[in-house]
Amino acid sequence: MGNTSSMLTQYDIEEVQQHCQNAFTQQEIVSLYQRFCQLDRNNCGFISSDEFLSIPEFAVNPLSQSLLRMLDGLNFKEFVAFLSAFSPRATLHQKILFIFKLYDTDCNGKVTFHDMLRALRDLSGSFMSEQQREEVLTQVLEEAGYAKDSSLVLSDFVKILGNSGLKMEVEIPVD
Repeated sequence: MGNTSSMLTQYDIEEVQQHCQNAFTQQEIVSLYQRFCQLDRNNCGFISSDEFLSIPEFAVNPLSQSLLRMLDGLNFKEFVAFLSAFSPRATLHQKILFIFKLYDTDCNGKVTFHDMLRALRDLSGSFMSEQQREEVLTQVLEEAGYAKDSSLVLSDFVKILGNSGLKMEVEIPVD
């Protein structure tokens, strides 16, 4: 599995399937491996930022820079684990964990007001002023029982989003 020119063994497929908590079938993992090999133009066993940016849909995503921080240098097993949050079989906890990691820009296990503001800025672009963003975010935090200066940990995200009916509409086609 380290070299993309090799083929996946049944053991590799089962290991990846277990690693991604069965978010993908074995057939889907094989399809993802083929896509991974196409993206790994240098045949080095991992995908670089430039290789991810070669995907047009990814390049125009407003969160692409935040996503690149999570994606750069992933091997196949990590690539599938990353994509598992978008699987229709992913648990709500897997989806919340993905969002938490996306917002935790400095990887310290905490999400601050400024981390959330940065994501909102990326998503809203010029459609909202900075003042509007701050007001919306402050209101959302207060409604959830948190102050503007709170640092949220994963359990806070689970508490806030756990009963929200969260759906991540983006699904990765694997065929």
